Amino acid sequence: MTITDVPATTRWTAQWKELYEEVINTGLCTGCAGCVIACPHDVIGYEHEEGKYKPFHLEEELGLTNCGHGEKGCTSCTRACPRFRNWEQDADEHLFGQTRKDDQMYGQYRQLLLVRAADDETHKKGQDGGFVGAMLIWLLQHDYIDAALTSFLEGDGTSWKAKPGIARTREEVLASSGSRYTYSANTLAIKEAAEAGLQRIALVGMSCQSSVLPVMWTRKAGKIGKPFLFNIGLLCSKTFDDAIFEELFLAKYGLRKEDMVKMNIKGAFQIWMRDGSFHEIDLKECHQWTREGCKMCPDFAAEHADIQLAVSARTTTGPYV
Repeated sequence: MTITDVPATTRWTAQWKELYEEVINTGLCTGCAGCVIACPHDVIGYEHEEGKYKPFHLEEELGLTNCGHGEKGCTSCTRACPRFRNWEQDADEHLFGQTRKDDQMYGQYRQLLLVRAADDETHKKGQDGGFVGAMLIWLLQHDYIDAALTSFLEGDGTSWKAKPGIARTREEVLASSGSRYTYSANTLAIKEAAEAGLQRIALVGMSCQSSVLPVMWTRKAGKIGKPFLFNIGLLCSKTFDDAIFEELFLAKYGLRKEDMVKMNIKGAFQIWMRDGSFHEIDLKECHQWTREGCKMCPDFAAEHADIQLAVSARTTTGPYV
């Protein structure tokens, strides 16, 4: 893959046309929706559905591959994209003043800690240690944030369909707890937050989403980046298309998603069922349902987040932070 360097002195002119050609149409797009929320003209759509999870252009005048606003000088979408051109170096230099060295496998960090939620309910409802929930509850209760952008499950949760949403209370934080392993573009919930008048926001998201913020800040993508005060990143090696439930788990193993109560990935895809049974599925079997953008992602550790969370394979007491 060739990276096109853009000198700091060069006027930024790249717009949707270049984004489509270099990111969306090449398999680099992760579906983070950074371009969608940054668009000041609301001409970039997004389908949060099975087999999609990608932005697309809404205007018909120039077709799917070009933008009338871009032809007139609008560049917001490329400024917000964490896969466009020299994005990794841009984010590194904005946050750390230097690019990551080869021996910095986890990115550039200050401390490595082993933690878990002290509150029993938060710990129990969390994926492993419950730290994300505990932190969000603390930030809300101590008036640091108005809400967090995170993911929820649709309906009663038995569909395992993840969707972006906002958490403003302890109860909402706990309702959002746990991992899905299918995709949720949590950045999209910023519109709901703005409509509710919420101005101090924490973002919880995978590595691609946690890179959106420093990229849009350093490239000056506009006012959209201002509400974000905390950037919480989750370790992510890949996410899967929703079709994996029907085409693998049900078709081969007879596991109905309606009967699943929890899932995890620790060397295998682990599934707990309502009847108390436990199943492990080789990750190699799951690979064909890996989302396209995940296959070329260089960042498993959410290295551009304020706090990066991962689960230690050596303990069940909590995630590494």
